[in-house]
Amino acid sequence: MAIVKANAYGHGAVETAQALARQGIRRFAVASLDEGIALRQAGLSASIVVLGAIFEEQVSDLIAHRLTPVVSDERILPALAKAAHSHPTPYPVHIKVETGMGRLGFSPEELLTLLDNPLLHSPLQVEGMMTHLADADGKDSTVTERQLGEFRAALEQITQRGRTLPLVHAANSAAIVRFPDAHFSLVRPGIMLYGYHTLPATVPAPDLKPVLSLRTTIAQLRTIPQGGTVSYNGTFVATRPTRIAVLPIGYADGYSRQLSHRGSVLIQGHRTPIVGLVCMDMTMVDVTDIAQLQVGETVTLIGQQGQESIWADEVAGWIGTIPYEVLCGIGSRVPRLYEPA
Repeated sequence: MAIVKANAYGHGAVETAQALARQGIRRFAVASLDEGIALRQAGLSASIVVLGAIFEEQVSDLIAHRLTPVVSDERILPALAKAAHSHPTPYPVHIKVETGMGRLGFSPEELLTLLDNPLLHSPLQVEGMMTHLADADGKDSTVTERQLGEFRAALEQITQRGRTLPLVHAANSAAIVRFPDAHFSLVRPGIMLYGYHTLPATVPAPDLKPVLSLRTTIAQLRTIPQGGTVSYNGTFVATRPTRIAVLPIGYADGYSRQLSHRGSVLIQGHRTPIVGLVCMDMTMVDVTDIAQLQVGETVTLIGQQGQESIWADEVAGWIGTIPYEVLCGIGSRVPRLYEPA
């Protein structure tokens, strides 16, 4: 079940899902109703599970677009059943079991009572059961083992009551690698689809290759004198005559303001430091030590140039976050261009 929520982690949900579908992937998951509808409107016919909360006023649209809800609250069942009543076959739903994430889901104790609800026999049908692992990428496996133990115990109780569950899923990207016994009948790769992982150093990592590069071009070149300043509040003061390249990308595009005075970009295969504050629409870099430069030259913010590379996990390290946030933050006004593999 390929996770393409958050615009496929910033990569473009429609194009990513279409590419995965061409590789034979038949199940996808998103976080919200709108994300699912966008995939349907783009022509994706595969199963699409909505992992996030569903509200009563959204149910009719959910059914109309053949999206599969994850039920985390019993109060939504009457609305789902009413909307699905005219459906020719029992309408599939997935049930979420809360085993330690502390977010959405039924406790294992609530689960058995829930499954006695007649609405889950018709017009609804439990197609899948899931949980979400809170610490699969943590240094200690204890929390994950405990969660999986609770999940298995709940599944065993369901089996003992004569219920069959076509689909069972728990493993996110880290658990796919680290906990093979958590694979069940489906796995839910997210960040690893896009070439990253957050596994601890003690766990052998798979050979993942990032699929996204973030590039811009030089919009202007200018020289400022010694003592001159760059950007708002004059936080950069030149200690020598300094050549500045102005890049037409900023925090409104998802290039974090926290990268001010911390980050670097690649120009002609050289790491080039950001100077001054990253602005809403522009970023400035010091190119004094690069001799031959022209306006329009390609600048790589994430990706590879020559022998040098800067990937999203390194950018994340500069600002104390994770590659998920860096990728998901790339704004909607940044064009996505897709190259054949």
